[in-house]
Amino acid sequence: MNFIEQYISEAGQILLKLDREAIGKAVDLLAETRSRGGRLFVLGVGGSAANASHAVNDFRKLVGLEAYAPTDNVSELTARTNDEGWASTFESWLRVSRLHSNDLLMVLSVGGGDLENNISPNLVSALQYAKQVGARVLGVVGRDGGFTAKVADCCIIIGTVNSEHVTPHAESFQGLVWHLLVSHPRLKFAQTKWESIKLREQS
Repeated sequence: MNFIEQYISEAGQILLKLDREAIGKAVDLLAETRSRGGRLFVLGVGGSAANASHAVNDFRKLVGLEAYAPTDNVSELTARTNDEGWASTFESWLRVSRLHSNDLLMVLSVGGGDLENNISPNLVSALQYAKQVGARVLGVVGRDGGFTAKVADCCIIIGTVNSEHVTPHAESFQGLVWHLLVSHPRLKFAQTKWESIKLREQS
């Protein structure tokens, strides 16, 4: 099997392994957060930070859910990193945002944070703070989910089918999962542009 066939085959295996029950629970969490007037905070590092920005756009525009990503403000992120250290960047940002029990923290991550190996310690600190104030946690993560999977109210694991491709698969499937969520009829309240054009053409 050549590399292209192998990679596509792996993606198909991951798709079949996705936990439908966990995805359903994620829909419930998001719907409850919106009905409570809560906010969604999406956290990610590296490629997952780019995914967090895209996800925030979709949850705001298509779902009508007030949503934010701390990595969208590079000035604040780098100031906090420079002055206070990387590990506290997300927690400090959430404190200023007055995170509370009606809010939902969504973590997009490959490993989910791991203090022992000093991987994404800012995710771990943010999660600890979220649990402290009673906010709920939703994870979309790869591998075994790390710290996120341990504390999340709901965690969707992107299963590992090849340890050489954990990162690209995890970050790719984050997009599939959040697009599924914002398209779910219980959450979606605004039509996407191209679909609305098609509907007009058919009428």
